[in-house]
Amino acid sequence: MAPRANWKGTLKVAEVTCAVALYTAASISERIAFHTINRATGHRVRREFVDSDTGKPVDRDNQVKGYEINGGEHVMLEPEEIAAAIPDSDKVLNVSAFIACDGIDEIYFDKPYYLTPAESLAADAFSLIREGLKQQNVAAIAQTVLFRRMRNILIRAHGPGMIATTLNFDYEVRSAEEAFKNIPEHKIEGEMLDLAQHIIKTKTGKFDISGFDDRYENALAELVKAKLDGRKIAAAPKARPGKVVDLLAALRESAKLPARKTPTRRKSG
Repeated sequence: MAPRANWKGTLKVAEVTCAVALYTAASISERIAFHTINRATGHRVRREFVDSDTGKPVDRDNQVKGYEINGGEHVMLEPEEIAAAIPDSDKVLNVSAFIACDGIDEIYFDKPYYLTPAESLAADAFSLIREGLKQQNVAAIAQTVLFRRMRNILIRAHGPGMIATTLNFDYEVRSAEEAFKNIPEHKIEGEMLDLAQHIIKTKTGKFDISGFDDRYENALAELVKAKLDGRKIAAAPKARPGKVVDLLAALRESAKLPARKTPTRRKSG
Protein backbone atom coordinates (compact mmCIF):
# COMPACT_ATOMS: atom_id res chain seq x y z
CA MET A 1 0.00 0.00 0.00
CA ALA A 2 1.35 3.43 -0.96
CA PRO A 3 2.41 5.61 1.99
CA ARG A 4 0.02 8.34 3.04
CA ALA A 5 1.23 11.94 3.10
CA ASN A 6 1.45 13.51 6.56
CA TRP A 7 1.00 17.01 5.14
CA LYS A 8 0.35 18.67 1.80
CA GLY A 9 1.00 22.28 0.88
CA THR A 10 3.06 24.58 -1.32
CA LEU A 11 6.83 25.07 -1.46
CA LYS A 12 7.60 28.72 -2.30
CA VAL A 13 11.02 30.04 -3.37
CA ALA A 14 10.69 33.72 -4.34
CA GLU A 15 8.01 33.58 -7.05
CA VAL A 16 8.53 29.89 -7.89
CA THR A 17 5.94 27.63 -6.28
CA CYS A 18 5.00 23.96 -6.45
CA ALA A 19 2.60 21.64 -4.65
CA VAL A 20 4.47 19.32 -2.27
CA ALA A 21 3.78 16.50 0.16
CA LEU A 22 5.59 15.42 3.33
CA TYR A 23 6.01 11.74 4.22
CA THR A 24 7.43 10.36 7.46
CA ALA A 25 11.06 9.33 6.89
CA ALA A 26 11.66 7.68 10.28
CA SER A 27 9.08 5.55 12.07
CA ILE A 28 8.94 3.42 15.23
CA SER A 29 5.97 1.37 13.96
CA GLU A 30 8.19 -1.67 13.30
CA ARG A 31 9.39 -1.85 16.90
CA ILE A 32 7.96 -4.50 19.16
CA ALA A 33 5.11 -3.01 21.21
CA PHE A 34 3.59 -4.38 24.41
CA HIS A 35 0.20 -3.91 26.06
CA THR A 36 -0.25 -3.84 29.83
CA ILE A 37 -2.25 -6.91 30.90
CA ASN A 38 -4.09 -7.87 34.08
CA ARG A 39 -2.16 -10.96 35.15
CA ALA A 40 -5.24 -12.44 36.88
CA THR A 41 -7.69 -12.13 33.95
CA GLY A 42 -5.48 -11.78 30.89
CA HIS A 43 -7.43 -8.66 29.90
CA ARG A 44 -5.83 -5.42 28.74
CA VAL A 45 -5.55 -2.63 31.32
CA ARG A 46 -6.78 0.82 30.30
CA ARG A 47 -5.48 4.10 31.64
CA GLU A 48 -7.77 6.44 33.51
CA PHE A 49 -7.37 10.04 34.64
CA VAL A 50 -8.22 10.55 38.31
CA ASP A 51 -8.41 13.63 40.51
CA SER A 52 -5.12 13.90 42.42
CA ASP A 53 -6.93 14.82 45.68
CA THR A 54 -10.23 12.89 45.59
CA GLY A 55 -8.95 9.90 43.66
CA LYS A 56 -12.18 9.87 41.64
CA PRO A 57 -12.14 9.34 37.84
CA VAL A 58 -12.49 12.49 35.69
CA ASP A 59 -14.45 12.08 32.45
CA ARG A 60 -13.16 13.56 29.19
CA ASP A 61 -15.62 16.49 29.20
CA ASN A 62 -14.18 17.75 32.50
CA GLN A 63 -10.53 17.51 31.46
CA VAL A 64 -8.91 20.83 30.47
CA LYS A 65 -5.34 22.02 30.02
CA GLY A 66 -3.78 23.96 32.88
CA TYR A 67 -0.60 26.01 33.27
CA GLU A 68 0.79 25.99 36.82
CA ILE A 69 1.57 29.46 38.14
CA ASN A 70 2.49 28.69 41.76
CA GLY A 71 1.78 26.34 44.64
CA GLY A 72 -0.58 24.11 42.69
CA GLU A 73 -2.64 26.98 41.26
CA HIS A 74 -3.32 26.76 37.53
CA VAL A 75 -4.56 28.94 34.74
CA MET A 76 -7.14 26.75 32.97
CA LEU A 77 -7.37 26.91 29.19
CA GLU A 78 -10.36 25.67 27.22
CA PRO A 79 -9.72 23.77 23.95
CA GLU A 80 -11.31 26.54 21.87
CA GLU A 81 -9.07 29.15 23.56
CA ILE A 82 -5.94 27.16 22.66
CA ALA A 83 -7.17 26.61 19.09
CA ALA A 84 -7.86 30.36 18.66
CA ALA A 85 -4.34 31.27 19.86
CA ILE A 86 -2.53 28.97 17.40
CA PRO A 87 -1.63 30.64 14.07
CA ASP A 88 -3.66 29.45 11.11
CA SER A 89 -1.74 27.25 8.70
CA ASP A 90 -1.50 28.76 5.24
CA LYS A 91 -0.02 25.46 4.02
CA VAL A 92 3.00 27.28 2.53
CA LEU A 93 6.63 26.25 3.05
CA ASN A 94 8.02 29.74 2.55
CA VAL A 95 11.80 29.68 1.95
CA SER A 96 13.47 32.61 3.71
CA ALA A 97 17.17 31.83 3.22
CA PHE A 98 19.75 29.42 1.82
CA ILE A 99 22.70 28.15 3.84
CA ALA A 100 25.60 25.76 3.29
CA CYS A 101 24.53 22.14 3.82
CA ASP A 102 26.90 21.88 6.78
CA GLY A 103 26.05 25.37 8.02
CA ILE A 104 23.78 24.30 10.87
CA ASP A 105 24.65 22.40 14.04
CA GLU A 106 22.92 19.00 13.87
CA ILE A 107 21.86 19.36 17.50
CA TYR A 108 19.01 21.46 16.13
CA PHE A 109 17.74 18.61 13.91
CA ASP A 110 14.38 17.26 15.07
CA LYS A 111 12.53 14.92 12.68
CA PRO A 112 13.14 14.09 8.99
CA TYR A 113 10.48 13.87 6.30
CA TYR A 114 10.59 12.99 2.61
CA LEU A 115 9.48 15.93 0.46
CA THR A 116 7.97 15.09 -2.94
CA PRO A 117 5.81 16.74 -5.60
CA ALA A 118 2.16 16.44 -4.58
CA GLU A 119 0.97 16.22 -8.18
CA SER A 120 2.39 15.67 -11.66
CA LEU A 121 1.98 19.34 -12.61
CA ALA A 122 4.42 20.28 -9.81
CA ALA A 123 7.24 18.02 -11.04
CA ASP A 124 9.04 20.61 -13.19
CA ALA A 125 9.17 23.33 -10.52
CA PHE A 126 10.06 20.75 -7.85
CA SER A 127 12.95 19.42 -9.96
CA LEU A 128 14.18 22.96 -10.62
CA ILE A 129 14.34 23.76 -6.89
CA ARG A 130 15.96 20.41 -6.06
CA GLU A 131 18.64 20.77 -8.75
CA GLY A 132 19.35 24.34 -7.69
CA LEU A 133 20.01 23.18 -4.13
CA LYS A 134 22.13 20.26 -5.33
CA GLN A 135 24.28 22.28 -7.75
CA GLN A 136 24.93 25.04 -5.21
CA ASN A 137 25.39 22.52 -2.37
CA VAL A 138 23.05 24.51 -0.15
CA ALA A 139 19.96 23.88 1.95
CA ALA A 140 16.85 26.01 2.20
CA ILE A 141 15.38 27.31 5.45
CA ALA A 142 11.58 27.53 5.37
CA GLN A 143 8.83 28.26 7.87
CA THR A 144 5.26 27.01 8.12
CA VAL A 145 2.65 25.89 10.63
CA LEU A 146 3.08 22.13 10.78
CA PHE A 147 0.90 19.92 12.99
CA ARG A 148 -0.42 22.96 14.89
CA ARG A 149 3.03 24.39 15.61
CA MET A 150 5.10 27.03 13.87
CA ARG A 151 8.16 25.18 12.64
CA ASN A 152 11.47 26.02 11.00
CA ILE A 153 12.37 23.42 8.37
CA LEU A 154 15.68 22.61 6.66
CA ILE A 155 15.21 21.38 3.08
CA ARG A 156 18.01 19.50 1.26
CA ALA A 157 18.26 17.72 -2.08
CA HIS A 158 18.23 13.94 -1.69
CA GLY A 159 18.29 11.68 -4.74
CA PRO A 160 15.26 12.39 -6.93
CA GLY A 161 13.50 14.13 -4.03
CA MET A 162 14.28 16.27 -1.00
CA ILE A 163 14.56 15.82 2.75
CA ALA A 164 12.70 18.28 4.98
CA THR A 165 13.95 18.23 8.58
CA THR A 166 12.07 20.06 11.31
CA LEU A 167 14.37 22.09 13.54
CA ASN A 168 14.36 22.61 17.28
CA PHE A 169 14.07 26.20 18.44
CA ASP A 170 16.95 27.70 20.38
CA TYR A 171 15.00 27.53 23.67
CA GLU A 172 14.46 23.77 23.16
CA VAL A 173 18.18 22.95 22.99
CA ARG A 174 20.01 22.73 26.30
CA SER A 175 23.28 24.57 26.71
CA ALA A 176 26.35 22.49 25.83
CA GLU A 177 28.41 24.76 28.05
CA GLU A 178 26.25 23.83 31.02
CA ALA A 179 26.48 20.10 30.23
CA PHE A 180 30.27 20.17 29.74
CA LYS A 181 31.25 22.60 32.51
CA ASN A 182 32.58 19.87 34.85
CA ILE A 183 34.79 18.17 32.25
CA PRO A 184 38.40 18.81 33.31
CA GLU A 185 40.89 20.11 30.77
CA HIS A 186 43.62 17.67 29.73
CA LYS A 187 46.42 18.30 27.26
CA ILE A 188 46.98 15.14 25.22
CA GLU A 189 50.17 14.95 23.18
CA GLY A 190 53.16 12.79 22.30
CA GLU A 191 52.88 9.00 22.03
CA MET A 192 49.40 8.94 23.52
CA LEU A 193 47.98 11.20 20.80
CA ASP A 194 49.92 9.40 18.05
CA LEU A 195 48.53 6.03 19.15
CA ALA A 196 44.97 7.39 19.30
CA GLN A 197 45.27 8.80 15.77
CA HIS A 198 46.73 5.49 14.53
CA ILE A 199 43.79 3.54 16.00
CA ILE A 200 41.28 5.90 14.38
CA LYS A 201 42.98 5.56 10.98
CA THR A 202 43.03 1.73 11.11
CA LYS A 203 39.31 1.62 11.99
CA THR A 204 38.13 4.28 9.55
CA GLY A 205 35.43 3.06 7.14
CA LYS A 206 32.14 3.98 5.51
CA PHE A 207 28.89 4.19 7.43
CA ASP A 208 26.33 1.53 6.49
CA ILE A 209 23.34 1.48 8.83
CA SER A 210 22.21 -1.93 7.50
CA GLY A 211 25.29 -3.45 9.09
CA PHE A 212 24.16 -2.62 12.62
CA ASP A 213 21.97 -4.90 14.65
CA ASP A 214 19.25 -3.79 17.12
CA ARG A 215 20.13 -6.34 19.78
CA TYR A 216 17.35 -5.14 22.10
CA GLU A 217 14.58 -5.68 19.50
CA ASN A 218 16.07 -9.01 18.43
CA ALA A 219 16.20 -10.19 22.04
CA LEU A 220 12.54 -9.23 22.58
CA ALA A 221 11.49 -10.97 19.35
CA GLU A 222 13.34 -14.13 20.40
CA LEU A 223 11.74 -13.98 23.86
CA VAL A 224 8.20 -13.70 22.38
CA LYS A 225 8.91 -16.57 19.95
CA ALA A 226 10.27 -18.73 22.76
CA LYS A 227 7.17 -18.11 24.87
CA LEU A 228 4.91 -19.06 21.95
CA ASP A 229 6.94 -22.23 21.38
CA GLY A 230 6.88 -23.11 25.08
CA ARG A 231 10.66 -22.82 25.33
CA LYS A 232 12.71 -21.27 28.08
CA ILE A 233 15.27 -18.74 27.02
CA ALA A 234 18.57 -18.32 28.81
CA ALA A 235 19.12 -14.98 30.47
CA ALA A 236 21.61 -12.73 28.69
CA PRO A 237 25.00 -12.66 30.41
CA LYS A 238 25.60 -9.57 32.51
CA ALA A 239 28.37 -7.27 31.41
CA ARG A 240 31.40 -7.36 33.63
CA PRO A 241 32.50 -4.05 35.13
CA GLY A 242 35.47 -2.58 33.30
CA LYS A 243 38.82 -2.70 34.99
CA VAL A 244 40.78 0.46 35.64
CA VAL A 245 43.82 0.24 33.40
CA ASP A 246 46.73 2.41 32.45
CA LEU A 247 45.55 4.57 29.53
CA LEU A 248 48.85 4.52 27.64
CA ALA A 249 49.12 0.73 28.03
CA ALA A 250 45.55 0.32 26.77
CA LEU A 251 46.34 2.44 23.70
CA ARG A 252 49.48 0.42 22.96
CA GLU A 253 47.48 -2.82 23.22
CA SER A 254 44.66 -1.45 21.05
CA ALA A 255 47.11 -0.41 18.34
CA LYS A 256 48.16 -4.08 17.97
CA LEU A 257 44.59 -5.28 17.31
CA PRO A 258 43.35 -5.78 13.72
CA ALA A 259 40.79 -3.31 12.43
CA ARG A 260 37.20 -4.33 13.13
CA LYS A 261 35.02 -5.26 10.17
CA THR A 262 31.60 -3.71 9.67
CA PRO A 263 29.16 -5.77 11.78
CA THR A 264 26.76 -7.97 9.84
CA ARG A 265 23.07 -7.62 10.41
CA ARG A 266 21.40 -10.56 12.09
CA LYS A 267 17.78 -11.10 11.05
CA SER A 268 15.39 -12.34 13.69
CA GLY A 269 13.65 -15.58 12.82
